[in-house]
Amino acid sequence: MLALSLQPKEFPVSECPPRSQILTEVMEELVCTAADRMRMEAEEKLQSLGKHLTVQKKNYRKKNGLEVILAPVKMAEEVQLDSNLQIPGGSLSIPSSPATARNDCSIAPLTPSPSPRVEVRPRMACPFSVVVAIDFGTTSSGYAFSFMQDSEAIHMMKRWEGGDPGVANQKSPTCLLLTPDLRFHSFGFAARDFYHDLDPEEAQHWLYFDKFKMKIHSTSDLTMETELEAVNGRKVRAIEVFAHALRFFREHALKEVKDQSSSVLEGEEIRWVITVPAVWRQPAKQFMREAAYLAGLVPPDCPEQLLIALEPEAASIYCRKLRLHQVIDLSLQPITNGLDLDGTRPFDSSFRQAREQLRRSRHSRTFLVESGTGELWSELQTGDRYVVADCGGGTVDLTVHQIEQPQGTLKELYKASGGPYGAVGVDLAFEAMLCQIFGEDFIQSFKAKRPAAWVDLMIAFEARKRTASPGRANALNISLPFSFIDFYKRHRGQSVEAALRRSNMNIVKWSSQGMLRLTQEAMNELFQPTISNIVRHIEELMGKPEVRCVRFLFLVGGFAESPMLQKAVQKALGRTCRIIIPHDVGLTILKGAVLFGLDPTVVRVRRCPVTYGVGVLNRFVEGRHPRDKLLIKDGREWCTDIFDRFVSIDQSVALGEVVRRSYTPARVGQRKIIINIYCSATDDVTYISDPGVRKCGTITLDLPEPLVPPGAVGGAEGGAVVAGPERREIRATMQFGDTEIKVTAIDVMSNRSVRASIDFLSN
Repeated sequence: MLALSLQPKEFPVSECPPRSQILTEVMEELVCTAADRMRMEAEEKLQSLGKHLTVQKKNYRKKNGLEVILAPVKMAEEVQLDSNLQIPGGSLSIPSSPATARNDCSIAPLTPSPSPRVEVRPRMACPFSVVVAIDFGTTSSGYAFSFMQDSEAIHMMKRWEGGDPGVANQKSPTCLLLTPDLRFHSFGFAARDFYHDLDPEEAQHWLYFDKFKMKIHSTSDLTMETELEAVNGRKVRAIEVFAHALRFFREHALKEVKDQSSSVLEGEEIRWVITVPAVWRQPAKQFMREAAYLAGLVPPDCPEQLLIALEPEAASIYCRKLRLHQVIDLSLQPITNGLDLDGTRPFDSSFRQAREQLRRSRHSRTFLVESGTGELWSELQTGDRYVVADCGGGTVDLTVHQIEQPQGTLKELYKASGGPYGAVGVDLAFEAMLCQIFGEDFIQSFKAKRPAAWVDLMIAFEARKRTASPGRANALNISLPFSFIDFYKRHRGQSVEAALRRSNMNIVKWSSQGMLRLTQEAMNELFQPTISNIVRHIEELMGKPEVRCVRFLFLVGGFAESPMLQKAVQKALGRTCRIIIPHDVGLTILKGAVLFGLDPTVVRVRRCPVTYGVGVLNRFVEGRHPRDKLLIKDGREWCTDIFDRFVSIDQSVALGEVVRRSYTPARVGQRKIIINIYCSATDDVTYISDPGVRKCGTITLDLPEPLVPPGAVGGAEGGAVVAGPERREIRATMQFGDTEIKVTAIDVMSNRSVRASIDFLSN
């Protein structure tokens, strides 16, 4: 990349002049010798790449300078299924399945074809003109977009109004406000500030939702009817709350895209990307897709227009593009008791400097990325591995990748792992500390009777939490709302200061200015449980044979900005690998999600998180199968509940690999086939009734009317009956190599598509 250091030029987005005019004006400011040198370097790079691109096309304005990127754009490959593959073997003899015998599924499995297999269709032009990515986080959310014709430029959303002093508000807090009659009112800072200003009595009737994304991960039986509880205790269907939020982002993003587009964009020209944690199960991923349909992002009959991106995977995609000046390398910053090696500078000073640089760069909302891979990857050789730790608000996600040279694609080496160890854990620890001081019954009563004041208190803690650092000597002051002090005196008959003295909690003091003073020891107690879980999980992952010899550990996500977490990770792992933190650490996932939407094939191989399969019948073998599995049907002995494995846990599945199974309707005229899907956290599974095996979803095949070939005999209810001994075959094809499981099916005899759907939310 050629970096041209220029004076910033200000243009309102809506009045941005043509690129040729910008280029002319900017070039006039260059020193001739520098301009000639850079032009020569650009021409040499163009020749080496064999592309005839112009400098004008790659010229973008940035407030603090200008970057010109000259490189070809890689066309994404698309995958299709081969509908003409023949089933091996001529004997399709298994007549039924346990679901048939128990009347919960009318299918009869035929002989499966070998699986998995890879099928790739010819490269085609992408039908989308723009990619819009939404990073739906636990504590903060945002969106960004990029045009296909200028895919090296990622446009960030506008800065939000409101926010906290000293906190860069490139993203918006994930909080939503509904009116008392359940209509959408506002999202983000607007929702938080409006709710804060409501009269306490009136606020009890409004529905305020904060950090509600965590509910989707923690709910084991997630369905379309799952409910979320607002701060005032009222409940609303979760799907409606998420749809309101996504609809808000859709409206704002479309307005910005249209303002920057030179042509009129139709809805089908936009590809949407929504990020989710990698540790989320299939029901949670489907839930986000259903919420997007409800919000109007894409119609349900165009599912390919929406991609679900895994958060650490998106971060990994972006980290491939990083240059050395865009990262902080903790490995180059040895520490001794919270200070630099020479003992003269606090450990977190470099991070403060990085944050200042980030704040300055955020005045420009357009980021440019490398067309190929960044300088960091020049140090990697074939086979080198790295870990991405996405430390967000609600969860910590770990993914292990290997970059494949020279194409720059990624290969997942170990299934995604993580847990609920996000920054919200520090908030919960603070709440537990308040309960210990003032009593749990009082805190619960205060949250119910003064919900807006409780939100205000947690906002104050969030602002101070961001400034906590290992080497801090003085205490952190947390402002208590006046309503908290007054409410406590009314209900307890004593002051807050008296409650502190009675609690014997010496690490928390009281200030006469109405503040709680948290000592360094108190902050350590709040952070330690969450940080210890994160460090322990990373260490356990790196101890596995598949993950040894890791070269880099990338820390991303909002919580990765915390010097408390940075120091703990460096102390535990600094001698094992290089620890890298991108400068724009809070926006890494969002930028990577845009890149994923531009080229969904960049992750070539993924690992299956669990074992998937279905239940079938096999011939009963005396002495091999238990007697309680014996089923006698039409004079034949069958063993029920056999687990037919599709893919195994931690199995490598390449993009485009498919698993095929063929089924035949159990009765003439049948119009629907329903297949139950089972999953297990182990690969040691024989029967669907084994411990740890659970039903996780269903595949539904809607059967069209069978075509009547010459010589067929009609007259049966439900349609014509095909003459001859050949049974009707429905071939289902499943893909496990994408971020979501997909299924398609065809009627083999007629070669017609069968409407196929997979549902993980109906359990």
